[in-house]
Amino acid sequence: MSYQKKSSYTLRQLVMYFLQLGTTGFGGPVALVGYMHKDLVEKRGWISEEEYKQGLALAQLAPGPLAAQLAIYLGFVHHRILGATLAGIAFVLPSFVMVVVLGMAYKLYGGLAWMQAVFYGVGAAVIGIIANSSYKLTTKSIGKFNGQSFKQHWLLWLFFLVAATITFVTQQEQVLLFVATGLIYMFVKAPPKWFTNKIANSLVLLQIGFWNFETGTLGKIAIFFAKAGAFVFGSGLAIVPFLHAGVVTENHWLTEQQFVDAVAVAMITPGPVVITVGFIGYLVAGFPGASVAALATFLPCYLFTVIPAPYFKKIAKNQSIKAFVDGITATVVGALVGAVIVIASRSITDIPTALIAIITIFALLYIKKIQEPYIILIAAILGILIKLIV
Repeated sequence: MSYQKKSSYTLRQLVMYFLQLGTTGFGGPVALVGYMHKDLVEKRGWISEEEYKQGLALAQLAPGPLAAQLAIYLGFVHHRILGATLAGIAFVLPSFVMVVVLGMAYKLYGGLAWMQAVFYGVGAAVIGIIANSSYKLTTKSIGKFNGQSFKQHWLLWLFFLVAATITFVTQQEQVLLFVATGLIYMFVKAPPKWFTNKIANSLVLLQIGFWNFETGTLGKIAIFFAKAGAFVFGSGLAIVPFLHAGVVTENHWLTEQQFVDAVAVAMITPGPVVITVGFIGYLVAGFPGASVAALATFLPCYLFTVIPAPYFKKIAKNQSIKAFVDGITATVVGALVGAVIVIASRSITDIPTALIAIITIFALLYIKKIQEPYIILIAAILGILIKLIV
């Protein structure tokens, strides 16, 4: 790997780039990853094609929001730990500030008719956006909805259906289910030589002990969001089922409408979608809650990137690890679909919201250049028209 060769750019230049991308980068993880390639590989030549591909592979393989992990890895390439740390902070900080400000406005004006009207339309559009994203994640992570895919990846489709059903029925996060399906698929596809029953039992016991830990509000926020951040694979929206179950169903920190509004806030701000945790944390416990939620969510992402980075060439070839991630990913995507059904059943309350959600899905599927912020803006205007004028 080329970490030690002399960099053609300064650390300050890299940090300023990620600060700018975090401030203006709309479009979700796929778009943000594309911007990094265009800007850092093609235009500036700061990162080689090989280094970029290695970073993207690690971001896809390890748990954590895709775009944030790639930013951290690219910071690590020539400037090691300091570069990774500053690049990650610069990328996340602008959107964190924005969601905290929006959280303040939401607490102040959330009861006003115009704010309720805005989120009436926006919430329905968000359901459509998440539904469309879950469809794309399914086809990308498992395969297309056809007989050949069902036959070739039948076990992954089984994990997908089981997770979707369990999430819909129990309306709770099932972390142990994700770990179990990952281990099952690893044993079926590429059983590792080093894995023993003793290690497996230790992992399960660790999860159970971690799951039941109790403390004060900020402590509970830290533990909950750290668990959520540790099981996000690929897209930031994969965190939705974790957040919905813990924030709405188990801890009752937010109402159903507030949760949908929190996801909407993530859609209308630049940077990583996962930054919605800052908005949620603010509504639960003010600025300390926002800070703890964001730090707890992104810390696992940072560690899962920086720790294996120097050894990733060897790790990337391990078929057992790939199989483990494939199994978990199929289950996480299934849980996302289950969460979409749960949220939609509570948020789509009338014909206008149903129409907005359906139109959003078709717009994203068939109008290739349209981006989520524009859809959110149109939905907000429709909400005001329907609630306050019509």
